Amino acid sequence: MAGIMDGVDQRTQLAGHNRLELLMFRLGARQRFGINVFKVQEVIQCPALTSVPHSHPVIRGVANLRGNTIPLVDLGMAIKMKPIDDLKEAFVIITEFNRTTIGFLVSSVDRIINTNWEDILPPPKGMSRGTYLTAVTRVDDELVEIIDVEKVLAEVMSVSEEISQEVLSDVDEVGDMPHHVLIADDSSVARNQVKRTLDQIGVETTLANDGKQALDILLKWAEDEDPKLKRLAMVLSDIEMPEMDGYTLTTSIRNDPRLTGLYVLLHSSLSGVFNNAMVEKVGANKFIAKFKPDELAGAVLDRIKAVDNA
Repeated sequence: MAGIMDGVDQRTQLAGHNRLELLMFRLGARQRFGINVFKVQEVIQCPALTSVPHSHPVIRGVANLRGNTIPLVDLGMAIKMKPIDDLKEAFVIITEFNRTTIGFLVSSVDRIINTNWEDILPPPKGMSRGTYLTAVTRVDDELVEIIDVEKVLAEVMSVSEEISQEVLSDVDEVGDMPHHVLIADDSSVARNQVKRTLDQIGVETTLANDGKQALDILLKWAEDEDPKLKRLAMVLSDIEMPEMDGYTLTTSIRNDPRLTGLYVLLHSSLSGVFNNAMVEKVGANKFIAKFKPDELAGAVLDRIKAVDNA
């Protein structure tokens, strides 16, 4: 299974072209699921686990990998499916996102596919696992479900959304002019984390479920000469989103004369030097890795101060 991740670093040219690669896997015998390759560090056979008393029920234990202690989450249990019976036969997808390294126990790993974000669609309403999905796609005439791993992480690990008093004190330095932020994120958990963070500093928000929806909102505001567009401090966008990713959204904004001057902050679960390079390539103004309320609120307040002082 080590070979399945070979050459991942060479795949970064997909970004910025509304394309991605999914690592497909199974929970149980039948249903296929997918996760963005950029979240994946490696895939291994399940190692020996050490149990952790009083941990979340879906954490089957921790593993020591190259000196790092990593919690291993039974992904089936986490999304309300059956737990894995035989851990010796299971695989672990070691991931890094939201500044956290975590392993997901799965029944089997299939292969990596190259696809378009346009072919990644929001989950149909009424799906039994709908609350744990960000998107679906079709491969070999079979439905592939993309799990909202940010929601899983938020449920398993405690994530604070409180802004420190030090950052909140900066709110007093902001003028009385109302400001607006357009938030684009396909994860309902992440979207609402951002909203609640900005609520604490008194910033109005409009929410979009993906890049295409965000662009449609901006185009309508421009066409209608909506006051929200004039009060828009920034577009705060995720990168991984169905139909249109954050890089493509940014490029579309820069290519429209009515929108080209908008400030774009990319806020992604994916971190590292690669994203900083892509921010510059597509013309975004700033990149912040998820999710630090103080850092995010501080970046928004800095932008508002810049607008007020312009």
